[in-house]
Amino acid sequence: MPDDTPIFAAPGRKPELEEGSTFTPRFDAEGLIAAIVTEAETNEVLMFAYMNAEALRLSVETAIAHFYSRSRRRLWKKGEESGNLLHIVAMRTDCDQDVVWLSVRIDGHGAACHTGRKSCFYRDVALGGRIDGTYRLSKPVSERAFDPGEVYPNKDEQS
Repeated sequence: MPDDTPIFAAPGRKPELEEGSTFTPRFDAEGLIAAIVTEAETNEVLMFAYMNAEALRLSVETAIAHFYSRSRRRLWKKGEESGNLLHIVAMRTDCDQDVVWLSVRIDGHGAACHTGRKSCFYRDVALGGRIDGTYRLSKPVSERAFDPGEVYPNKDEQS
């Protein structure tokens, strides 16, 4: 007989969410929770992704970051192909328990982004309005740590 017990308890009332000791994550209508990932040593923002209940459970239990890929519609262990596993040093949730923050140590090439860069946030948005009718991005502000064509067999499918 299948076990229909939820992985996490249902969120309680506001005082329990904000001050209680039970982790009761609030997933959105698609069953996902936002996850912000930073490097433990520098606090640099590395990436943003989503987790479903299974990815969150695996991340808590193994201290290795797991996510849910919306584009591939499947569980995703970060670094399973590249070797750039994200070892969770600490995990926090916000006051509403609808976002988690992972502080991690990166294995492998020391890069979290599938483009080969340490961080997925490698371009600045030009502030102050449009240039030639469009909003612009800067050139990459960081170099690649690895060549994604050598690491990923189907680079165009990575996200």
